[in-house]
Order: sequence, then structure tokens, then C-alpha cells
Amino acid sequence: MKNMTNRTLKLGFVPLTDSAPLITALKRGYFAELGLDVELCPQNSWSTLRDKLQSGMLDAAQLLAPMPLASTLGLDGAKVAMKVPLVLSQNGNAITLSKHLVDEVLSLNKLSDLPFPMPAKLLQASVDKRKKEGKEKLRLASVFPYSCHQYQINDWLRQANLLEHVDVITLPPSAMAESLVAGMIDGFCVGGPWNAKSVREESGVTVLTSYHIWKDKTEKVLAVTELFFDQNPELLIRLVTALIKACEWLEPQINRFEAARWLQQSALSDEPLDTIAPSLLGSCITQATKSPQLVPNYNRFMSSIEESINRPLDIGQKWILTKMREANQISISVKSIELDKLAVFENSIFDEAMKRIKEAQL
Repeated sequence: MKNMTNRTLKLGFVPLTDSAPLITALKRGYFAELGLDVELCPQNSWSTLRDKLQSGMLDAAQLLAPMPLASTLGLDGAKVAMKVPLVLSQNGNAITLSKHLVDEVLSLNKLSDLPFPMPAKLLQASVDKRKKEGKEKLRLASVFPYSCHQYQINDWLRQANLLEHVDVITLPPSAMAESLVAGMIDGFCVGGPWNAKSVREESGVTVLTSYHIWKDKTEKVLAVTELFFDQNPELLIRLVTALIKACEWLEPQINRFEAARWLQQSALSDEPLDTIAPSLLGSCITQATKSPQLVPNYNRFMSSIEESINRPLDIGQKWILTKMREANQISISVKSIELDKLAVFENSIFDEAMKRIKEAQL
């Protein structure tokens, strides 16, 4: 693993709208410009992606922000130390409920229309109805236990004191829409294009985005094992440089439709553009019969080259650890001082990449 300059770099990801930086870096030629031969390796689930990264079958991966921390702490599966040299995106998720549940919410709350964003307290009447009738609890789906999706569902429900009254299960992102149609779940939290897919199929209603729950928090990151990080600094600098350039290119909205086309041609070939493009363009498709809602930061890849959101910061790591603790995923026996010593979010590679980008612009 010490010398990778002459072989293909395998970069894993789960096909989603916010995998746009990876697709863009390939399509725009940023990898090639930096002498990298990169193979993008799509995976069906986050657990498969994690396992392949841990085992060395993949060299690097776009992961959910909590996953490298969970791996380093040994909270789920093997204990493998990881590093995050780059934040790839903020926001990007949304909660979609079944059309049946939304109709029930409107009826029980005597509403003619659903507010956007929808407060979780409007679910209270449905929760009470199921309990009175002896039916199963409402069931929502998240994409992975150690995910912002899981914690966003938690925080949304907690606002209405409903966290203990709703079941949350785990499903791969691509299984969300069909599971909603099949009645296996009453709603889900996922990234695009799966929310828009359910709305287009008229089986779901998107009631709020992750931006409405947490404003501009880290969502996806580039992750490598600590061993890879230590042995391949130059390669990582070039990889991070290419991805920063892709995030910068994606910042102007005028470029986003091209990114949607590239996603449709490669990573999301089974999905139409009208499900892929909206979130990239700051448009939240909520209901089939309603006009879209404007959410400018629905998908956020970079704020500016001077004030980049892409730098992996300790404060971002601590935020995620707090959410993991609130979800009872970190044992109370793990002391705060131990968590403070974690250095998974590592900015040295990012800083060197930014230095080279700025020098090239002079």
C-alpha cells in the first residue's frame, strides 16, 4: 500500500445526489489533471461500503459523517481507525411520509393543507389513534444507525416528545421508495433522489429537509483508514485537491444541471432527471400537486474558496459525537476526555491541498 502512484485508486460511494463531487471530479477531469487513475465503485448499502473500506477492498470512500467515528470507536462491526481529510457536503436529506399518513394527519388535525416544514407534533394524533386501536407504532426508516439521518429523525421527533412512540428501522437508500409503496414503512429520512422519486410516484409527501432540522451541518465526508492516511500523504493531497476543485465547480447553481446529467448517465442511470435535479437546484418537491419549495442550501458542497465548509474541523466532529451520545450509541462508560482525544477529522491534508490550489491561482 505504500506506493500507489502506479495503480488505480478505488473510491467507493453509495449512489445519491450528493455524490455529485465524485462524479464531477471524474467528468471534469480533475482526477486526471492531478495524475490520478480513479475508479468510482458504487455500493448498494452503507454497511457494505464500510466493510470494503475497512478490509482494504476500497482505498477511500464517501461516507456518512458519523461512520468513520463509529468505526474508530468500534461501535458497529470491526474496530478500524479512520481519518477524514475532507468534508464533501452539508445538508441533503429530507423526511418523506406516505401519502396515506399525510391524509390521516390532515384529517385528524382538521387541516386543509400541510405546513412546510411540518412540525412533528402533527403526528401526535396518529400516534394516539394507533395506540387506541391496538395497532403497531408508526414506522420510519433511516439509512444507517450511525448516520445524520438517524439523528435528524431523533431530533425531529424529540421536539414533540414522540421519540419513544415511533419505531425507526434501517433500510438502504434505494429501498426507501419501494418500501413506502409496499406499506412496510410510514416514512423515511434519506438523501436525493429518493424523496423526489416518492413524490413523483405520488406515494409520498416530503414534509421537511435536514436543513430545517439542522442548518448547514456536515453530511458526507471523504474517509480512509488511518493506515492508508499515514502511508499515502501525497496521493491523498492530490485526491483531496481534485475533490475540492469539484466542490468549487458545483457551487454556482448554473453548473448543477450538468452535474445532474452526469449523475443520471452514471451513478443513477435508472432514475430520471426530474428526480435527480431538484435538490441540486435548491428545489424541494413536496407534493405532486404543489409547487416546489425553495431551499437554497438543500445540497451544499462549498460556501466559498476563502471560507470553505470542506475543512474537517474538530467542532464538527464533536457535534456528531454529541448526537451519537444522545442516541445512546456511545456508552456512558466512555468518558468525554477519551472522545476529546479522537482525531478522526484531520485537516493537515486539506490545508496542504488548499495551499496548492491558491498557489496555482496566483
